[in-house]
Parts: sequence; C-alpha cells; structure tokens
Amino acid sequence: MMTFSKTKLFTALCAVVFAASAISTADAALSRKPQDNFFLATATDPLGLDPALVDDAESGNVVCNVYESLLKFKPDSTEVEPSLAESYTVSEDGLVYTFKLRQGVKFHDGTPFNAEAVKFNIDRQMPEVATPKMSYASLVYGDVDHTDVIDEYTVQITLKKPSTPFLHNLAMVYAAPIVSPAALKANNNNVNMAPCGTGPYKFVAWDKGQQVIVTRNEEYWGEPGKTANLIFRVMPEASARVVALNNGEVDAITGVDVNTVKEISDGGSKLFTAEGMNVSYMFFNCRDTGTTIKLDKDVRRAIAMAVNKDELVETLYKGYATPATTILPSFVPGYSANVKPVAYNPEEAKKIFESKGIDSLTIMTYSGARAYNTVGGQVLAEAVQAYLDKVGVKADVLVYDWATFKAKLLTDTWDVGFIGWTGDNGDPDNFLNLFASDDPIANQGLWVNQEYRDLISKAAATPEGPERAALYEQAEQLLADEAGVIPLSHAKAMGGYRPNVEGFTIHSVGNTFLMNVVKH
Repeated sequence: MMTFSKTKLFTALCAVVFAASAISTADAALSRKPQDNFFLATATDPLGLDPALVDDAESGNVVCNVYESLLKFKPDSTEVEPSLAESYTVSEDGLVYTFKLRQGVKFHDGTPFNAEAVKFNIDRQMPEVATPKMSYASLVYGDVDHTDVIDEYTVQITLKKPSTPFLHNLAMVYAAPIVSPAALKANNNNVNMAPCGTGPYKFVAWDKGQQVIVTRNEEYWGEPGKTANLIFRVMPEASARVVALNNGEVDAITGVDVNTVKEISDGGSKLFTAEGMNVSYMFFNCRDTGTTIKLDKDVRRAIAMAVNKDELVETLYKGYATPATTILPSFVPGYSANVKPVAYNPEEAKKIFESKGIDSLTIMTYSGARAYNTVGGQVLAEAVQAYLDKVGVKADVLVYDWATFKAKLLTDTWDVGFIGWTGDNGDPDNFLNLFASDDPIANQGLWVNQEYRDLISKAAATPEGPERAALYEQAEQLLADEAGVIPLSHAKAMGGYRPNVEGFTIHSVGNTFLMNVVKH
C-alpha cells in the first residue's frame, strides 16, 4: 500500500484545488442561461492565440472570432470583401496598394485601430525581423517592400513585385489579422496567451488542455455576435467528442472520424459536410541530415508506386474523401486534370528498393484526426506501412501528439512523414508555394527544385487567367514527376452539431466563424 506524508498529501490537495479553481474561475464568466453558451469540441489545444505565431486549425478557430484583417472572405466563398479596410485601390503597375481604414474601431484593450496599428503588424513580420515561429509571415508579406502611414486612416503597402494572391492573403486567419500594438508591446511581441484584436469576441480565459473561453465584444463596430459566450473544449478522442455531442455536453464538434458518422445521426445530432479545400499528403526528408536513407527521386517515386492510393482512400475514408491526383482540389483555380501522378506499380517499386539496397525506413506522424485526415495520422501511416511491407520495406512508425510531432520534424531523425494543408484563401499559390519555401515548417521535407520555384514565382505575378493556370499545371506535373511530395486525398469538411443549433458551418478555409451561431 502506498502511503503519503502529511506534507505530500497537503501538496497534492493544493494542486487539485488550484486546478479546480482555475477551471471554476473561467467558468464563472459563463452565463447561467444555457442558450448563451456555445460549446465547440475540438481535437487538440490551440498552439497559441497570436495570429502571427500559429498555423494550426485549432488556433485558427479561436483567432477568427477574436481578430479581424483588412479584408475578409464572404461567408460562402473565398471572394474577398472589406473588413477593417473600407476600400482600397491598386496602382497600374500592381505594386502600390492604398487602403482606406474603418474609423472609430477599437481593440479589446480600448486602444484605437488606425494606420499605425496596421503598419506595426506588418513591420513585425517583415523578413529581417520575423521570428522562426512566424510561419505565415513570408506567405502573406514576403512580397512587401515597405508600408507607409499616409494619415490616421490611410495606409499604403508597396510590393517588390506584382502579386496576384496578395489581396486574398490579407483576408487570411494567419499572419494577416491585426493585433493591438499596445498588447504586443506589453507582452514582448507575443500575445499567444493574451490575445487582443478588434473582432466580435474577446478573450476571457484559457485553461491549457481543457478549454478556451471568449465572450461577446459589446463594443464591436459591426453586428454583434448572436451568442454571448463561445467555449472551445479540448477532447482528443473522436469517439468521446461524439458521445459528448449526443449527450448534449457540447453543441458542436470538429474533427469527425468517418467511422462515427452513423453514431452522430443515430444519436439525434446532425452532420455538416462540404467540399473540403484541403489535401493530405506524404512528404520525404530531402535534407542532408536527419534521415536514415537517401530519398532521391527514384526512391521517392518507388514509395509512391508502392501505395494503392485509390484503395487506401476508399478503405480509410468510406466516401468522405477522394483520391488526390494533384495538390490542388479540383475546384481551386489552377487545377488541371491533365496532371499525371506516379502510378501504382508495386513490382517496379520492389525492383527499385532492391537496387538501392533499401529494406527499412522510419515514418513520423501525428496521432489525432485532422480536417484533411479524419481517421488520424497513425491510421494513415500504418496503412502505408502495410503497403511498403508488401514490397519488402519494413517501416517503423513513430506517433506523437500534434505539437510534439511538429517540433520533432525539426529535430529528430525520420525519412517519411504525413501532414496536410487546408487552403487559406482559395488561391493556388496558397497550396503550391509551400514547396517553394526554405522554411521547414511549411516545406517539411525541404524538397528543393529551382525550376518548380521559378514557375511558382512567375505564376504568382501573373494575372488570373489561362496563362497563370498553365504555369500551375506545369508546376504540378513537375512536382508529380519528381515526387517532391505525394498528394493522397482531399477530405470533405465535416462537423457535427445538435438539432437545436442554427448557423453552424465550417468555412471553405477550414475555420469556424461563430458570430452567427444560435442555440435554442
């Protein structure tokens, strides 16, 4: 029998009381009226709540309700419209963007939103000062040369070169949202734990690993949120989220595992589905270090040949995902059905592995479900492991929670990994620019091909139309031929919600904008 000293027992009791008080303090902010509190269960904790320092959907789900950008997407498309900017003009050479800002807007800390705030947010993410964790900075602001304050409510952004995706980038949930400069100065340029925007909801509390609570911004410049409080509950297990939903403990869930769809409907809850602007893909360690084998073009192609993609997708996702022939989903501009991926050919794969002397490799993956992979990274990796086994290659699968996985990709030894991408703005550059990056957070395997990079750069500066689409088709075919990464599937956007809920959707950019959600 284990015994405790009085001191240890007292310490343990204090820890329990402290944890309980932390949760009760947060819950004290909630209304006694059930319809005032909307509970959304997600798979993982946010990585943070500073839009410049995060890149995950769980962070984005909170960020998009607390912050705003100069522009925003329409509720049912990736077409942009005014938000914190009321209007804008673009110079004839496509280099100078002048924004007229909305007046009378305040950040949640009471400080004014103005042109200086916009400049402050852009300047903190410029290449010469951006921190390594600002993974979206180069995507949104990489083409920016400088930003000028014209007057209190006019800001001018000058680019180094024309950028067709730039306006769409300014509507994104990551990097583009405007943070209170006063809050950034008070928190050493990091508001991950003290978010402060201009949005319809403002931060109340974050109990790590448990929940994030935000409450309606009663001084919001626009139409206020319809529900008083939003609570983002962390529930790692997909089945547990479904049970909580059907029991009425939460009002909606994300990260729906396809194997629980029937359970959702049988429990009286409803299923939200839409075409997903996403891709799940396999990537390879193309660095000089941190890999056990040389993953040259032939080996990468052999791994692709070993996997029966059509069979894998049908078996795992049961009709709630489609096999990916390219990185781009079919409805994203720039998609081409002419792109031919590496074909399934296990016999040829086996020959290549034997000729290269490769009989083992290491796979690293994440544990939980993601929007682009609803069965989770471990299930996907083990399915690919089985295909590799059939061609004589033994794969060790290392599985970590999401945050640990992202960190270990940068530090540990591995050969093959799985990840995915949900499009942020509806522009093909948002997908394909990843693999033209030197940032290992974006281009996880650091595959480098200069011809590909030149095509992506040229396409980004080309106006929308056939010429731009042709450049992306060339880039996609080159990516396929080189097996830089292997696109596997495009998943449907899926969520569950209670029958007394109205207005719950998942936007095509993958985030849950909840200001119009109502619970009866």
